[in-house]
Amino acid sequence: MTTLTFDSLNPATGTVVASHPKHDAEAVREAVARAQEAAEWWEGLGHAGRRRRLLDYKAVVTRELRQLAALVHEETGKPVADATLEIVLAITHIDWAARNARKVLGPRRVSPGMVGANLSATLEYLPLGVVGVIGPWNYPVFTPMGSIAYALAAGNAVVFKPSEFTPGVGVRLAELFAEAVPERPVFQTVTGLGETGAALARDPRVKKIAFTGSTATAKRVMAACAENLTPMVAECGGKDAFIVDADADVEAAADACLWGALSNAGQTCVGVERVYVVDAVYEPFMRALSERAATVKAGEHYGPITMPGQLDIIKRHIDDATKSGRTVAGGPDSVRPPYVDPVIVEDVPEDSPAVREETFGPTITVRRTKDAQEALELANDTAYGLAGTVFSGNRRRAMALARAMRTGMASVNSVISFASVASLPFGGTGDSGFGRIHGADGLREFARAKAIARQRFPVPGMRLTSFSRQPDELERLIRLVTFLHGRRKR
Repeated sequence: MTTLTFDSLNPATGTVVASHPKHDAEAVREAVARAQEAAEWWEGLGHAGRRRRLLDYKAVVTRELRQLAALVHEETGKPVADATLEIVLAITHIDWAARNARKVLGPRRVSPGMVGANLSATLEYLPLGVVGVIGPWNYPVFTPMGSIAYALAAGNAVVFKPSEFTPGVGVRLAELFAEAVPERPVFQTVTGLGETGAALARDPRVKKIAFTGSTATAKRVMAACAENLTPMVAECGGKDAFIVDADADVEAAADACLWGALSNAGQTCVGVERVYVVDAVYEPFMRALSERAATVKAGEHYGPITMPGQLDIIKRHIDDATKSGRTVAGGPDSVRPPYVDPVIVEDVPEDSPAVREETFGPTITVRRTKDAQEALELANDTAYGLAGTVFSGNRRRAMALARAMRTGMASVNSVISFASVASLPFGGTGDSGFGRIHGADGLREFARAKAIARQRFPVPGMRLTSFSRQPDELERLIRLVTFLHGRRKR
């Protein structure tokens, strides 16, 4: 039988990096069957056994950091330094998940309350079984590992379907895990196109899907999951806003804004796409931003557009923005496949596709606002709700603005910094998806709550859950509840 294959290409050169099998539905079913068996063994190790093995995996990935970064560079085109940074962040998340799973998910006593004073109440979080992870190409180590490491730490086996643009990275992550944990196929990778991911989502033995990708694709994955009522965590796109307040350090804000918008060629779900600057600092901010942008070069400071089809979207947004707004840097000629030079356009109408739709390229729209409140209102006027940034010299106002942003995450006087804090949850709202990875919330995302109440002693004269219950026993309950809860608070 001939196995169909597909090629992984270097987006900067078009050369073939490697060929990988197109795993069909039968191959996916076989992988899930192996994972189902491995999951029982993995769960049986307990938190201590899994912790040791995950820390071993972390050490193996760390030792292979340079080689893995080179592979990420080949498959995505991003600079090796940027690939190294994302792998380092992934390593810190593996470490946090391994060290904190027992504390977050292990059994603990909870108060039964006055009415349940004769009970002992215990809560713990148990593994789901097999978790399917469908990963993206823009951060092929950091992003999927935010699901993989936490699902593994929670006691599940994982079947991972990486993007067809970065299959080699996904294969290597599973190979390194097998070096650390050779006993069972607890973490497997299946490669292929959309059909492979659909087969994974439709398998009834997969107890949860963790998906990262576009909002449109998330809806298709949800439809596949709905066939078996399989729950899902979705981390989708964003149109993240950057607010510069009147007392912000404009030099620091411009530096952070540019990096947040242009790093990884703007192919970052939590990257900066919309900038709102209070009038008092607009001119100095724009000077600082444009001066810095002039020194950043595509192909040197950031790589190519990894997914060729995205170039059409980026060009459409640039064309529309430059027709209606004022070009500060770059323009329509900035698109020179596979690269896109930095583009900054100001005064773009809020109904423009460049403002409303996710661009996923090295472009920025900038708008002047009369104050921070107007900036906040414009920032929140979007279907997306992933992340945002606030630069302000007033700590209290900065925190208030960050809190009021309708996003899952925010950074203050820094950009995308929440992603480096392993204890913070990562995820959005609205068209940016639902559910959380990372932190304690990320561990619980891949576990099921188990509640156990044990009677320690019977309460005399209070046979409430018995057909032998007497009227006076119910009356005692009413008096108790009235005493505990019947008084209005003033």
